[in-house]
Amino acid sequence: MITIPGRLAIKTIHGRNGDFNVGRLATSIGEFVVKNAELEQYAEGQYEGDFGIAEIRPSTYTTNGRMVIEIRALLGGMTLSNIDALSADDAQRLSPQEVDPIDEETQTPASSDVRPSRKARTRDRRDPLVDTTPFGAAPPAETKARDEDADKTLFDTLWPLGETVKLDPTVDRQRLRQQCDRLGVLGYTFTPLAQEWRLAT
Repeated sequence: MITIPGRLAIKTIHGRNGDFNVGRLATSIGEFVVKNAELEQYAEGQYEGDFGIAEIRPSTYTTNGRMVIEIRALLGGMTLSNIDALSADDAQRLSPQEVDPIDEETQTPASSDVRPSRKARTRDRRDPLVDTTPFGAAPPAETKARDEDADKTLFDTLWPLGETVKLDPTVDRQRLRQQCDRLGVLGYTFTPLAQEWRLAT
């Protein structure tokens, strides 16, 4: 693995499986597409720092009747030093036609099912538009217990959650997305420089 300074532009794309992130890493040795699972935790933007590149390889996929060939970098870690908004140039370079990495990994044809976006999936359970609990009443104890059991299953060895949570990027990508969504609902915020989730106080 080599460590090299660079700038990682991350763009959020709205796909059939919900929102997902793709990145483009610009370094002194070239530009590379990055689709590491841990990018799912980050907000759209430009991240500067030192990047550990474990592998560089060509990759192909088909979308909308065309074949795309790209050079990908597999990141083995990164230390971030600065964050900026995504520039218009970087946003244009990261195509909205990118294939969701989950679809690439499973290699299944697109289905007609449309899943709600991450924003829709993270709607607060107490949203008055969907919650029938009378105003001011606490949710039933059994609902809380059911949520806790589901959280224990979702987070596995990370449960119970502390004030800070560092997710394991090697877990299944779909599970990682679900963990990110659930942490947001539980009041956690991702801090990119520390690369961990922190409970809002």
